[in-house]
Amino acid sequence: MDYTTDILVVGAGPSGSLAAREAAKNGADVILIDLKSEIGSPKRCAEGVSKQGLIDLGIQPDKRWIARKSNGVRLVSPDQTSVWLSEDTIELPESGFVLERKVFDKHMAMDAARAGAKIMIKTRATSLERVDDGIVVTANKMGEEIKIHAHIVIAADGPGSRIGRWAGLDCNTKFNNMESCVQYEMAGLEMENNNVIQLYFGTVAPGGYTWIFPKGEDIANVGIGVLKTHTDKTAIELLDEFIKNCPETQHAQPVEINVGGDPVGGLIEERYGDNILVVGDAAGFVNPLTGGGINTALESGVYAGIVAAQAITDGDYSKKNLKEYYNLTKENIGKNYDKYKKAKEYLLSLNDDELNDIAHEFVKVDIDEISPKTLVKLLIKVSPKALLKLGKLF
Repeated sequence: MDYTTDILVVGAGPSGSLAAREAAKNGADVILIDLKSEIGSPKRCAEGVSKQGLIDLGIQPDKRWIARKSNGVRLVSPDQTSVWLSEDTIELPESGFVLERKVFDKHMAMDAARAGAKIMIKTRATSLERVDDGIVVTANKMGEEIKIHAHIVIAADGPGSRIGRWAGLDCNTKFNNMESCVQYEMAGLEMENNNVIQLYFGTVAPGGYTWIFPKGEDIANVGIGVLKTHTDKTAIELLDEFIKNCPETQHAQPVEINVGGDPVGGLIEERYGDNILVVGDAAGFVNPLTGGGINTALESGVYAGIVAAQAITDGDYSKKNLKEYYNLTKENIGKNYDKYKKAKEYLLSLNDDELNDIAHEFVKVDIDEISPKTLVKLLIKVSPKALLKLGKLF
C-alpha cells in the first residue's frame, strides 16, 4: 500500500513525537512510524529529566509518568567522599523528575496523535529513495510492505541514524564518543536519601560514571556508562562489581535490564539536508558531560517540527530553507554542548587521587552559595590542569 504525506517522522521516541506534534499543530499532514509494537518499551535511559525543561516545551508534568521527584544530586568520589548539590541553587540538567519512560513516551505520542499526526506502530523503515519532489521510504508494517511518499522526512531513529545515512548525511558517532551503557531497574535498595540522584566517578566507571536514579522508596535505576577506549572490562561486568560493593545496592535485586549506546561526542554537524532533518540521539542531542538527553531531544523535535511545517507552507524543502533548524539548535543547544565537551575532557584527564582531592576541597565550601567562576578557581587550586581545560569557559 502507498501513502502520501507532507512530513514523515521515523521513530516515536521523545524527539520524534514532539516533532510530529509540532508539525501537525502547525498545519502539516504528518505520519509517525515506530518499529516497536508498544511505543516506549523497552526504555533506553536512566529516565532523569529537568522539570523546567519540560514546562518550557509546553509539557505539563503528569503524575502518571513521574516515578519520583528529585531535589538534588550526590556526587561520589572514588574514596566515597560525597558532594551534595541542591536543585534549588544550582542548575542540574537531569534533576527534577525521574520518569516512567514507558508511560512518558506513550503520552508524547498520544499528544502527537491529538495534534493530528497519523501513527503506525510495528512499522520498520527498510529503505529510502530520493524522488523529484521528496523522499519515498519503504517500510514493513506488520508484515506488509508499504511505501510512504513525503516532502520532508524527520529522522528520529536513534544513534547512527540509518535514515540519515540513507539520505546521504554523515550521522555516525565515532567509537571513542559512544558510551556503552547497561542498567538494571532494582528493588530492595537501602538508599541514604531516595530523593536525590547519585553519580559515582573514577575507575568504578572508566570514561563515564555509575548512577542510581531513585524511582521509589527502595526502587531505582542502577546503571553505568563507560567508554570502551578506557577499559577492557564490559559495562555489565563493571556494573555488577559496583552493585556487589555498594552498600546501597548489595542487597537489591533486578527486575529489568536495559542496554544501549549513548553518543556523547556532541551534535552531529550534518543534521539537515534537502528534504531531511535529524533529531534526538540520531543527531547527537546528548549532553557530552552527563550523558543525559531527554530534554534536548524534546527541544530538537520541537524545532524540527516547526521548521518542517513552515517549509511545507513555503513549498520549499531544500537544504537552504531547512537550515533554520540547524541555526536554532546550534544557538540554543550547541553552544552549551561545546562547554560540556571541554568539561568532559577535563574530567577524563583526572585519576582517582585527583578526583578525591577535588571532592575533599568541595566539601569544605558551600557549593550552593558560590558562582561557576569561583568553582573553576577552586578546581584550579586543586588541579592546575583545570586552568587549561576550563579557564575560558566561564
